[in-house]
Amino acid sequence: MSNTIPYKIYLSENELPKAWYNLRADMKNKPAPLLNPGTLQPLTADELAPIFCEELIKQELDDTTRFIPIPQEIRDFYKMYRPSPLIRAYCLEEKLQTPAKIYYKFEGNNTSGSHKLNSAIAQAYYAKKQGLKGVTTETGAGQWGTALSMACAYLGLDCKVYMVKVSYEQKPFRREVMRTYGASVTPSPSMETNVGRKILAENPGTTGSLGCAISEAVEAAASLEGYRYVLGSVLNQVLLHQSVIGEETKAALDKYGVKPDMIIGCAGGGSNLGGLIGPFMREKLLGEADYDIVAVEPASCPSFTRGVFAYDFCDTGKVCPLAKMYTLGSGFIPAPNHAGGLRYHGMSPVLSQLYHDGYMRAVAVPQTEVFEAAEMFARVEGILPAPESSHAIKVAIDEAMRCKETGEEKTIVFGLTGTGYFDMVAYEKFHDGKMDDYIPTEEDLAKFRKTLPEM
Repeated sequence: MSNTIPYKIYLSENELPKAWYNLRADMKNKPAPLLNPGTLQPLTADELAPIFCEELIKQELDDTTRFIPIPQEIRDFYKMYRPSPLIRAYCLEEKLQTPAKIYYKFEGNNTSGSHKLNSAIAQAYYAKKQGLKGVTTETGAGQWGTALSMACAYLGLDCKVYMVKVSYEQKPFRREVMRTYGASVTPSPSMETNVGRKILAENPGTTGSLGCAISEAVEAAASLEGYRYVLGSVLNQVLLHQSVIGEETKAALDKYGVKPDMIIGCAGGGSNLGGLIGPFMREKLLGEADYDIVAVEPASCPSFTRGVFAYDFCDTGKVCPLAKMYTLGSGFIPAPNHAGGLRYHGMSPVLSQLYHDGYMRAVAVPQTEVFEAAEMFARVEGILPAPESSHAIKVAIDEAMRCKETGEEKTIVFGLTGTGYFDMVAYEKFHDGKMDDYIPTEEDLAKFRKTLPEM
């Protein structure tokens, strides 16, 4: 076993990124603008002002500034858990007997348990700076809600979280962490909002979706004085904040002269994948280097691999802007047995455009195979991975085994977005043989495609 490269590559505090990277600045084909659902015209800053914080609107609409300085207050907060380690998976390599070299960027070394804190503290900071009382948001598996509640507690902001009902019931401990940090947590859809009551009236037994929870959080923000809506994935501002993941990853690899062949990330709304691939995609867009960039999504919610590239509502209640993205339809709700997170019906407009233009590829994997990979990883690498991250682990293992068959010595990097200690109901279902692989049929998906807005 080579000792040239350490198990864990740490950057120093002085090497913490000083700026976020705006991937859109280097894209030849920019993501299509968000549209006003009433007029079908590009949304202006004034139209977004009742929903989003002022500084975040500027970041959302910025297509030209390559690097945006990170405020010192946010950098000081980052120093509590950043830079995060890049880990060489020596034990996994040995287990697989592969010639591939495997690295993973571990984002679970903070109390929220995931990468989501990178954007949560930034969004909470701008809300506080604007003089707001609090923020509203949605959360699926609970990682984003946990991160935001932690950031709001640090800055003294109120935090109202609408949590997808099936996750609210299956993950009570994640819910309690949010409450420990002072957040109020409501299962969505709920009777608290007009859109929630409407969704429940139309689908009385629904287990909820991120699209439902987004609708409720946006309505709540618009109706409460001194509140704005913040979100944990999909939009440009979130990918911007998450770029610290990729910038640190590349800096750590460069320290040892390592150039990856493949970068793999799980993809739900796109926050961690967009953050991880940033500097590598930059080189690819500028023609300076080439990489095989792979998005991994669940087969039960396959927006990249089976979705349509079209304008669609960002939420189920159809109160949010229209975004051009790969989408399954805003009414799509994953089957209740889907336990692996990554539940959103659409994909980041930035990543959707890059995928459409051929700069990256996507793979959909069934959840039982995802949990098999998670279990193997936990046993040899000593970290219990989040189900979301385990999608990337699954494909990294598959690629490493291909290298074993072909003799190729590829260097593989994947994102380990967080830990799975609050996801034990899902692990329990897997271990008890109660997990299956529901994959929507073409007939299922066609029903939701018909609901796409006519443009």
